[in-house]
Amino acid sequence: MKKIITLVSAIMIFSSCSDMLDEEPKSLSAETFYNTVAEMESAVNAIYGPMRGDGALSINYPAQLEGLPDYGNSRGSQTPVSLYQGLDNTNISRVGTIWDGFYQSIRNANLVIANAPNAKELTDAQKAKYIGEAKYMRSLIYFAMVRNWNGVPLRTEANMTEPDIPRASVDDVYALILSDAIDAETNLPDSPSAPGHPSKWAAKTLLSEIYLTRGMWAESRDKAAEVISSNKYSLVPVTVSEDFQKIYGPEVVTTTEEVFYFKYNRQQGFGLVSYAHRALGDYKYFGGGGVYAQYTDSTSNSFIKTWDKNDLRKTHILYKMDIGLGPNSVLFRKYRDPISTVAGNDFPWYRYADVLLFHAEASTRASNAPTADALESLNKVHRRAYGYNALVASPVDFTTTGHTATTFIDLIVRERGYETMYEGKRWLDLKRLGIAKQRILEVKGIVIADKHMNWPIPVSEMGYNKALTQADQNPGY
Repeated sequence: MKKIITLVSAIMIFSSCSDMLDEEPKSLSAETFYNTVAEMESAVNAIYGPMRGDGALSINYPAQLEGLPDYGNSRGSQTPVSLYQGLDNTNISRVGTIWDGFYQSIRNANLVIANAPNAKELTDAQKAKYIGEAKYMRSLIYFAMVRNWNGVPLRTEANMTEPDIPRASVDDVYALILSDAIDAETNLPDSPSAPGHPSKWAAKTLLSEIYLTRGMWAESRDKAAEVISSNKYSLVPVTVSEDFQKIYGPEVVTTTEEVFYFKYNRQQGFGLVSYAHRALGDYKYFGGGGVYAQYTDSTSNSFIKTWDKNDLRKTHILYKMDIGLGPNSVLFRKYRDPISTVAGNDFPWYRYADVLLFHAEASTRASNAPTADALESLNKVHRRAYGYNALVASPVDFTTTGHTATTFIDLIVRERGYETMYEGKRWLDLKRLGIAKQRILEVKGIVIADKHMNWPIPVSEMGYNKALTQADQNPGY
């Protein structure tokens, strides 16, 4: 087994609650459990279980997001995702499982935040570290939720026993997200306590993206610059396309560009399951025996068609496979495990490449012009994509000549689309930039319905949270 597996006993304890949104612990006594280092680490580890589970990150969350970008489409039961007219009942149910998994993790984070201050056998520094990790995760999850649902009920340590929580405004959600991320930055350790756990540099990366999303350009630039200047991270060298397996492969434990990943392994219930190409069927992971819920077309999709064939990322990620949609059908194989049916690949929430591209965009926006620092951050990612040393000038380097701030940002956004393809990030970027409808119309010729821009609040919330009425539901559902 290639991973260091987090403790699972607490996950089993916490996930036994029948009501996924109930914040009150049923099987633990705060006075007897949240006291020792071992107990607190079990409680912290329980935050990750629902987030990694089958209903949230390992299947539904990335799958729902990857049917939306300009570079691909969904098929089968996920076809409505790529029709952009709203979700059908099947996909409404899927985003409901994401919601429920997210709130289970938030609940477990709230338990740590509420109980760590009273732990009898922990030092103040230990308490602060555990609270910092719980707040990092709570910030991360609410950040995902506000970008997909807009305002959501804010469940915190202060209202854990209250079942009926009103829907907060987007600004109020972001206020909590920022507060939690800043606290995490202050109290998390310089290095992760274990693979798959955040450091203060992961918190700075999260802050950089939050600031970027909120239009706080200088703050975003500065946080990314802090991560870059720390020299904690570097891009993994690549000379041939197969070298990208050193970043995404199932045998990888960690890399020099891992900032914060969700960790998986080749064990039933702990693998990346249906999001990776696995050892299934006659074709193994190179064919239809793996995941092919998302696909693209090498000739009709302009984003794919204009992707330089010399870019090693293209060869690594895409391969042609006729799945009944024609000979130009192309599948995504960024995560592949040729020997396992459950897939041990990790899911990269934040890589150093993200930091560099956050920095490139934020620096350009803050100066309202391409800067030398922004250019270098962009070129580091671009050089590596072609097999060159990321730190040395190369024949494929971009220049600022002839670029305005707008055209240079377009270049950054395009590069980020290729670099983070199939990481569940492109659609959120298109929404953040306000160009989602424009891009889908340009590339796919589809007019996006307004209701398709956000996911519906699920029945599990609308039916049992008495503080909500139909007026709180996202429009169109």
